[in-house]
Amino acid sequence: MNKKLTAALSGGAVLVVALTGCTSSSGGGSKGPDPKLVAWAKTVCDAVPAQDAKIKAANASIAAIATDSNLPPQSAQKTYSKAFQDLADGYQALADAIDKAGAPPGIGDGAKRQQDAAKNLVGLSTSYVNLKKKVDGLDTKDQSKFAQGLKDVAATQTDEVGKQSSNGTEALKRLEEGDVKQAMAQQPSCKVAAASVSASPTAQSTTG
Repeated sequence: MNKKLTAALSGGAVLVVALTGCTSSSGGGSKGPDPKLVAWAKTVCDAVPAQDAKIKAANASIAAIATDSNLPPQSAQKTYSKAFQDLADGYQALADAIDKAGAPPGIGDGAKRQQDAAKNLVGLSTSYVNLKKKVDGLDTKDQSKFAQGLKDVAATQTDEVGKQSSNGTEALKRLEEGDVKQAMAQQPSCKVAAASVSASPTAQSTTG
């Protein structure tokens, strides 16, 4: 139905990879990260797989209808609306997990990095809530009017989603630098999520 709306969602995979640190560790020698930091990482990482699955499913549902010009407007609206709500819920849940975990122990500017990451994920969630509201308000009684409405949504909203996604990615990358990255790399839940995202077509050029 609208490829621009679909393209606006591609940042989701990048965000999850940023959060999981691409499952690699660097620096720190053989000593490894502080056990308290490892426990913190587990709190964050354990929230990732379920939200990763929700985000991927939402992306897939939108991709499936993006090129279907015969789909009735009511069906397309319902699919977009649910997907945007799921994306909003997924990113909000990740933000809540990071917020609940608190500042990573032993990291000098950990509190700021943690707060910035949570804040940006909330911002992305809000952007998807706004997309849902826009789509919910479209006229589905006329195919051409609905199609034009989708174009207008894409023109006015997807730039904001893209900006929030980019900001979220950078904030998460800052959060997982250094010892935090090592601690996350030890968590099975982060490894599974990162591997899953890395295997998806939209993540091939963005995984680290």
